[in-house]
Amino acid sequence: MWLWLAALLALPAAGRLYQAWGERRDARRWPPPGRMISGFHVLDSGGSGPPVVLEAGIAATSASWKLVQDELAGRFRVISYDRRGLGYSDPASSPRTLENLVEELDYVVEAAGVEKPFVLAGHSFGGLLARHYAARRPEKARALVLLDPLEPFEWSPLSGARGRMLGRGVRLSRRGAALARWGVVRLGLDLLLLGSRRLPAMLAVAASGKGSEVTKRLAGEIQKLPPEVWPRVKAHWCLPRSFSTMAEYLERLPEYCRAPLDEEPLRRIPVHVLSAGTTPPPVAEAHRRWAAQSRGGSHEIVPGSGHWVQLDAPQAVSAVFQKALMQT
Repeated sequence: MWLWLAALLALPAAGRLYQAWGERRDARRWPPPGRMISGFHVLDSGGSGPPVVLEAGIAATSASWKLVQDELAGRFRVISYDRRGLGYSDPASSPRTLENLVEELDYVVEAAGVEKPFVLAGHSFGGLLARHYAARRPEKARALVLLDPLEPFEWSPLSGARGRMLGRGVRLSRRGAALARWGVVRLGLDLLLLGSRRLPAMLAVAASGKGSEVTKRLAGEIQKLPPEVWPRVKAHWCLPRSFSTMAEYLERLPEYCRAPLDEEPLRRIPVHVLSAGTTPPPVAEAHRRWAAQSRGGSHEIVPGSGHWVQLDAPQAVSAVFQKALMQT
């Protein structure tokens, strides 16, 4: 009886030690592939070609652009980065408001010495952020490339079903942060990389219930990246701050979507939009409108592509960038 009780009391301490040891191991094995600029991780291909700046999805990092960045790097200067609280960047020291996100993107652009004007690309939530940046800094963006961008009406006004979905996402993210602090997330992912399937699946279901299906879908998208990227992504998602940052983004999603946007500057530059083959028709129609109202824009639905267009169809994405960069 006492032995069982002692073992149960020792588990939390063991979990914290396992987490701390794992964080030190990951930092040693997987240092940032780019450079750190005032707490931001910036991946810069260098070179003298026309500049491209890449903005990731709501909980994604520069790693999500790996295939496209490698494809473009030989001809263009390509810059991606990790927003605060995600990837290799430092934890956020200010609220994740739209104003702060736009200011931080501008800081990265200036600190990295990106020549203006540049082509700005955004995937999903990054597409929403890119539009707000281009509207507020019209002298800096020469064109937009939007990959299955989030449309404000998808999350504002918030319907009952959407509200419940978002609330569940926030709860799961908060729960993930707590489990990561005690080493549970790390244990599951370590076992998964070692080839075990049953125990990590049991941990995922116990941790998130029905939400484990979301985990499986995210894992499926990550597996489209080159294998050498997997351990880095896994290391980031063992950190409590990744889950906490995602929770704040999800909490603020309706707020982001309610923010007013001056569309006039976006009409004066090319806006190229790629919709996924799975994009709902009303959203795809909104994508078409963004391109049609711009000067020299284009819209294309990529057959067979899911939401992560840059992973499913990197060559189609590369072709759109070349079109944007050829425009004056």
